[in-house]
Amino acid sequence: MVTSDQRRRQLAREKYARQQQRREENRLKAKRRNTVIAASLAVVLAAGGAVYASVALTDGPDKGSDDTASDTPTTAAPTPTQSESASPEPKLTVDTKATYAMSLKTDEGDITITMDAAKTPRTVNSFAHLAGKKYFDGTKCHRLTTQGIFVLQCGDPKGDGTGGPGYTIPDENLNALGKAGADGSVTFPAGTVAMANTGQPGTGGSQFFLVYKDTKLPPTYTPFGKIDAAGLKAVQDVAAAGVEGGATDGAPKKAVTIEKATVAKK
Repeated sequence: MVTSDQRRRQLAREKYARQQQRREENRLKAKRRNTVIAASLAVVLAAGGAVYASVALTDGPDKGSDDTASDTPTTAAPTPTQSESASPEPKLTVDTKATYAMSLKTDEGDITITMDAAKTPRTVNSFAHLAGKKYFDGTKCHRLTTQGIFVLQCGDPKGDGTGGPGYTIPDENLNALGKAGADGSVTFPAGTVAMANTGQPGTGGSQFFLVYKDTKLPPTYTPFGKIDAAGLKAVQDVAAAGVEGGATDGAPKKAVTIEKATVAKK
């Protein structure tokens, strides 16, 4: 005969098992959504056989949060109505007629990115806000691609492609690189800096990619900056060292850490 105390313990074990199962399911769902610069959309042209891949990212919870601490599912790209950890986009405080410089001091060389707030005001404002909070300091550039697309991706506080600031910003300046060709792509020239996203409009967060070689992508990623010559050389040196394990997409073999990020009006 099962006593009431035994029954309570059994129910508690079953509840715990259900909670663990939900957490694991949520983790796996988030992992599937959280592929960052994935060559998930390869388009082979009818003429010439050229290939390009899409860049995608998701922003996880706020920096330093634990996305397994609650039974509430954490959405891949949180908005104020989708996640309890979401925060509002910062108030627009930059001069929308000015040019700004974002300086990234890294252990592989300094990178200066020129940003035009007249063309991408909310993107520039977000970077100024995050840099002011030291959000990028001590973070790694977590992903390098050396085939199909040629980019180094940074801006994730978690260093695994799942981190984000807890808010999203809209796409801007999408026509800057010209009209898409028959394959649906435009060329992102070497030295371009653009926002990564989930593949859906208006899902930019904190992650961005540095183009070190001309790359064809759909015109759905906000191009907001240009790398200086010295910074581009530093990124190209990282790319030349390749990806860990000899892959073409993954953590750079020559690890890159942003030691300090600052944004200042030029």
